[in-house]
Amino acid sequence: MGIVKSLLPAGMLMGLPGVVLAEEAALNGANTAWILTSTALVLFMTLPGLALFYGGLVRTKNVLSILMQCFAIAGVASILWLVLGYSLAFGDGNAWIGDLSKVMMAGIGRDTLSGDIPEPLFMLFQMTFAVITPALIIGGFAERMKFSSMLIFSAFWLLLVYVPITHWVWGGGWLAEMGLYDFAGGVVVHITAGVAALVAALVLGPRRGFPTTAMPPHNMTMTVMGAGMLWVGWFGFNGGSALAADGNAAMAMLVTHIAAATGAMTWTFIEWKRFGKPSALGAVTGMVAGLGTITPASGFVGPGGALIIGLLAGSVCFGATQYIKRVLKIDDSLDVFPVHGVGGIMGTLLAGILSSTELGVFSGYGFAEGITTMGGQLFVQFVGVVSAIIFTAVVTLVILKGVSILTNGLRVGEEEEVQGLDIVCHEETGYNL
Repeated sequence: MGIVKSLLPAGMLMGLPGVVLAEEAALNGANTAWILTSTALVLFMTLPGLALFYGGLVRTKNVLSILMQCFAIAGVASILWLVLGYSLAFGDGNAWIGDLSKVMMAGIGRDTLSGDIPEPLFMLFQMTFAVITPALIIGGFAERMKFSSMLIFSAFWLLLVYVPITHWVWGGGWLAEMGLYDFAGGVVVHITAGVAALVAALVLGPRRGFPTTAMPPHNMTMTVMGAGMLWVGWFGFNGGSALAADGNAAMAMLVTHIAAATGAMTWTFIEWKRFGKPSALGAVTGMVAGLGTITPASGFVGPGGALIIGLLAGSVCFGATQYIKRVLKIDDSLDVFPVHGVGGIMGTLLAGILSSTELGVFSGYGFAEGITTMGGQLFVQFVGVVSAIIFTAVVTLVILKGVSILTNGLRVGEEEEVQGLDIVCHEETGYNL
């Protein structure tokens, strides 16, 4: 593991995934046990959490395709992370990308440490992040992309977008040197996935019949079950990112829960007032918005700040969802950009404000080392947001155009789309009724 010259205070040095202490430490059993648990929780977010959440939101004829895409991405991302991704993300390298010193876990054995936990465990924990991020993107092109196109796109996107930005933020790259606050993936996970989903939705175009034909979720029971799994799994996502079983992890879990609860209830009451009745779909979407928005700030804000983040997540992401689908008429099928993208952007910027120690009951735990003002921290957060948006959008567009050439078009034909991806791509159905 490359040594990162972190700009965080010493007591918070382990508060970011990928940050490794310069001095060799002995293995800590408590920390190791917690990260083992967190790793399982984060994988649980994708399989089965996200798979069920997304699967219930699509139409009956496409449910199996969503489940298959989540499983396939988990497999491909895991293999690529072992072979090349981990090394490029967390190898020494330079400010932009890691080196090849850790390809196929070269030089890393059972006794190799990353900080005070085994490096194979740290690698596996980070692998679960690399799995869920491209899986989030499928919500932007659900029900219309070829399975082959999806698989090739996900592989290239992981290596060309996710890996470099991970190195910038968590692997000792240029954003880490600036002092960017991204505790568990506001920039690395949610902004990248949200922007990529938006670009994919624009490139592929809307589903047949959108926006005039109603396309309601086929199984809200499945979606609510998946949402519950995401909520539970997110404790590992954010709490595990402390890389220790300590107060940082405990506070990260607390603020995560507060933001999720507040986001869910905010969305619910807005929907209730606007449409006359609250919906289960609104409640779980608000919950995910709260979770995505607190993610970058979860190690730097207190419960008061989490309450503010949850309120803004539920309201702003609700407005973004309505605007993108009803005004812009962009078919980001499962609302990846307005929930994860907008949430990630907002949460990353709010981390620069609510980390201040001078906000009374809404105070956080201070700015990065060398940054003395809210304006200074907010500027760094803004640079991180803008750079991630631009890089992700441009590279994602290039990848989509290249994959389109390789697979003779990204999406299935019109008749195949009407028939459904379950039969067309997999010769199976989700339900035999």
